[in-house]
Amino acid sequence: MTIPAAWPSAVRRYWFAELTPAQWFRASAEVDRDVRARFGHLPAAVTAAPPPAATTDGLVALATVLVLDQFPRHIWRGHAEAFAYDAAALAVATTAVDVGLDATLTPAERSFLYLPFMHAEAVSAQARSLALVTALGGDGVAFAQEHHDVIARFGRFPHRNAVLGRTSTAEEVDFLAHAARYGQ
Repeated sequence: MTIPAAWPSAVRRYWFAELTPAQWFRASAEVDRDVRARFGHLPAAVTAAPPPAATTDGLVALATVLVLDQFPRHIWRGHAEAFAYDAAALAVATTAVDVGLDATLTPAERSFLYLPFMHAEAVSAQARSLALVTALGGDGVAFAQEHHDVIARFGRFPHRNAVLGRTSTAEEVDFLAHAARYGQ
């Protein structure tokens, strides 16, 4: 399937103008259906043909990260595929930050560009997430710290174990039983 050249603008408009901040992180069957219907084809298409401008234009990098990091979590909520594009999202975010594209974005946009670091199951990515989000400031610092602490403790996100076919350790089972909420 050929994707229209204007997809980065459509993605950003949807995420930042059509959705409210309350809808960004709250599970909603309605939003999931909408993302699936409107953008369900994009993760595979963008992975197959990454936009060259994602390495030179902060807004295109941001749209690419939204497609690879946030949209799969809506399209395939509760399934392994929700995390299938995490490595690709992290690669785009890493390049964008390394070349300073994040400096061209608003704080809200930057917070989404940084999410692939927070979603990664690697301590090094978590450390970078914590540094980036702390420099940005705001409410995200506590979430970044929570994500970091879970990865530092377990090396993975225990709540993903079931959908990814991983066996939980006794310590992870105990953690999940007592954790009120923690990162993805």
